[in-house]
Amino acid sequence: MTSTDRPTPSAPDYDGTSPFPETGGPRPPSTGRRLYVTITGIIVVAPFVGLAVAIPLLWGSVVHLTDLVLLAVFYVVSGLGVTIGFHRGLTHGSYTAAPALRVALAVAGSLSFQGDVIDWVATHRRHHAFTDRPGDPHSPYRYGTSLHGQLRGMIHSHIGWLFGDDPTSHRHYAPDLLADRGIRAVDRAFPALCLVTLGLPCALGWALGGTWVTALTALLWAGFIRIALLHHVTWSVNSLCHVIGERPFRTRRHDRATNLWPLALLSFGESWHNMHHADPTCARHGVDRGQVDVSAAVIRLFERLGWVWNVRWPDPDRLAARRIGSTA
Repeated sequence: MTSTDRPTPSAPDYDGTSPFPETGGPRPPSTGRRLYVTITGIIVVAPFVGLAVAIPLLWGSVVHLTDLVLLAVFYVVSGLGVTIGFHRGLTHGSYTAAPALRVALAVAGSLSFQGDVIDWVATHRRHHAFTDRPGDPHSPYRYGTSLHGQLRGMIHSHIGWLFGDDPTSHRHYAPDLLADRGIRAVDRAFPALCLVTLGLPCALGWALGGTWVTALTALLWAGFIRIALLHHVTWSVNSLCHVIGERPFRTRRHDRATNLWPLALLSFGESWHNMHHADPTCARHGVDRGQVDVSAAVIRLFERLGWVWNVRWPDPDRLAARRIGSTA
């Protein structure tokens, strides 16, 4: 993944409803950018190509209990790697982790096939710096708030932004990670980890079932389908969780992040997105009664084991001050 030294500008006079103004004329992609877009395309398309090829070959014997167990295990490991490692830990500093755990979570997140760790973090920090206004890399309001603009924006925020020529500066948004030797090593290892996240389910399917069919069904379910499912859950936080849902907490001007409960379990608590944007460094996103937040529960377990510390748990006074309707 490539980066640029150019910080992302923002238009101070944005009115909140108009399409985002262009920040410059069309630019032909550089050689590095073409490589970035090619790799992104492979990451996005590969799971679906795998499905298209594997299902006809395995029709009639495409799922076993072992496949579903492996799918669940790899989904949880890679998903928590994204939510606890990439997001709450590396992006927002919601806690301090022991170096070995910090690297392990970065490796787990890389198994999600969502891009290398430094680019993921830099892009997400930029999203918070310019949420739903010019400069946000994946806002659903990029093309305005008309029906056509909103539909186009939803497609952009869900997946289209991945193919745009709008790189995020690693030096500007993630200098701390560039200075971290362990994280740089995980970042460089991303291509190999992509092979691991597909090869390991296949190998386990072979080891547990003993045939090429069980190897391929494990690759299909714990590899391709798991990756595609986690992709769309993560992308839905970018898209749906800025358009549909409740907004019980105040966020910054133009920030339309919402809480969307149907995604809470699959996203490990990330879809309590309004609360997250109201208090980005908080380690728990689901703060109200009945709001399931698996990621926060795992962070709590790590804290009790002594693997993480300085955890930024919700502060009642801060929550009260940010809650809509509060007079604080």
